[in-house]
Amino acid sequence: SSHFGPRAEQRLHLTAAPWERFRGTCKAAKMVKGMKFVADPSLQAKMHQYQIVGRAAPTPKNPVPKIYRMRLFAKNKVLAKSRFWYFMKKLNKAKKSGGELLAVNELFDRAPTKVKNYGIWLRYQSRTNTHNMYKEYRDVTING
Repeated sequence: SSHFGPRAEQRLHLTAAPWERFRGTCKAAKMVKGMKFVADPSLQAKMHQYQIVGRAAPTPKNPVPKIYRMRLFAKNKVLAKSRFWYFMKKLNKAKKSGGELLAVNELFDRAPTKVKNYGIWLRYQSRTNTHNMYKEYRDVTING
């Protein structure tokens, strides 16, 4: 038990790796032999970029329906497919029950070590109005 008391020791054990308990940085991980470096899960990408290709199912009335491709951000593949059908419903009356997915691919950056500028156009509704917004940021990956 440390001089902080048993409860403080439990809190420190839950929040920090053993070699970080009384230090503020991970630099101590290199000094201790035999200990493995544990990657912080908060540093992992929370959002992934997906390309989804789909269309309404072929019918006798429309044997060759138009194919749509979307680039979406989602936490996983299942949520990306769900967003695809959400937007397809709004755009052209194609639902999941009457449609088919042709491809689902995760997109990765071509140069994840090169710093790039990104821009995002978005539209949101406040209490009083609808606002358009453009925001630029600089990062190594599009996921931020």
